Amino acid sequence: VHLVESGGGLVQAGDSLTLSCSASGGFLSSYIMGWFRQPAGKEREFVATYTRSGGRTYYANFVKGRFTFSRDDGKNTAYLQMNRLEPEDTAVYYCAAAREGGNFVQDFGSWGQGTQVTVSS
Repeated sequence: VHLVESGGGLVQAGDSLTLSCSASGGFLSSYIMGWFRQPAGKEREFVATYTRSGGRTYYANFVKGRFTFSRDDGKNTAYLQMNRLEPEDTAVYYCAAAREGGNFVQDFGSWGQGTQVTVSS
């Protein structure tokens, strides 16, 4: 499956952004979907996952109720709604798809190109 992220940008602390992840060559409903992020000079880290069926979501502790992961099967697109953004959220955000696995980078075999999110203080 081919993934393309969009929606990143430069915002101020406290603002909101919605990232989109559109898919082609496969149906997102067939995959475990994930959002990861990579701050400059740091390792890529888990943000959230969305299960293949049932629509269960799991979030990293730092999300603290601020982000919501959703999926629109009709549009074959996943979303990450991010509220109350903090400067520490500045990173390149990636969506990813996996057939099996959990919340680790190595579990996901398909990745988008990433979209930059920058939060100014």
